[in-house]
Amino acid sequence: MAMADNTSDGQLDFLLEVLQAIASSNGNQQVVEKLLEANTDKLNDKLAEILRAWAIPKLAEAEADEAKFIAAVIGNFSNLIPEFPLGDKASTIEIAITGYEVALTVFSREAFPFDWAITQNHLGLAYNNRIIGDKAQNIEEAIACCKQALRVFTFEAFPYEWAMTQNNLGIAYGDRIKGEKAENIEDAIACYQEALRVYTFDAFPIEWARTQDNIGIAYGDRIKGEKPENIEEAIACYQEALRVYTFEAFPEDWANTQNNLGNAYGHRIKGEKAENIEEAIACYQEALRVRTFEAFPVGNKRWHLLYSVLS
Repeated sequence: MAMADNTSDGQLDFLLEVLQAIASSNGNQQVVEKLLEANTDKLNDKLAEILRAWAIPKLAEAEADEAKFIAAVIGNFSNLIPEFPLGDKASTIEIAITGYEVALTVFSREAFPFDWAITQNHLGLAYNNRIIGDKAQNIEEAIACCKQALRVFTFEAFPYEWAMTQNNLGIAYGDRIKGEKAENIEDAIACYQEALRVYTFDAFPIEWARTQDNIGIAYGDRIKGEKPENIEEAIACYQEALRVYTFEAFPEDWANTQNNLGNAYGHRIKGEKAENIEEAIACYQEALRVRTFEAFPVGNKRWHLLYSVLS
């Protein structure tokens, strides 16, 4: 059996092989994931260091067109690797962050405004999901990146990308630790509502449903306003999301929203308490059609929490 080559040279060879596969396959996720699956031992923080050490001088000495091509491939790699289900999640996010930062050495706002903005947006999402480092500061970085992206992604010029960034900014505000919690939630709601100016049910049903679900979460957490009304808003948003998130088409999203709806009914103030609890139980039981023990065993937080609620 061949020994895994986790030397610097071995990891650099692997990195170059992955980048070549992305370039050759035009970023085909299945092609790239097969390569990653065979080398999960190399998906660590050291790979992020090697990526930076190789790419920075390579991009600096490359001709403009070549540098743009390499930066785009690295950006594509950074988009794909956080979605890879195997390996250490903290490390894959660090690799993605490094890749985006490297790409931004080529994609300046002045020379490549769209590429700069989309990379800022992706970098913001990566920082919001970051595991390593101070969580509060990571979220501040995420907010800053999204705001940078919005300097280019305006409603008038790039409506879809503007809405996408507003949604990501809303997520970051919803997770924010610094500042006043009540104000952060208001900012999150405002961002989601802005996104819905573009994400309509007819034009972008999936994005619309995702944003409805996000608004529902924000209203459920809302501090300002009347609590009973906030919960009613949350319930309405989840019910809207379920117009798109059906069991057949989007089973996991459907289950997540059923779970969120169950939480909202469990906290509902309006209506009959007994009926609200029955509604909550019904939603949780629906969610368990997808969140089975086999798919989400006891070690999985989502299955365990849902089962605990029904126990």
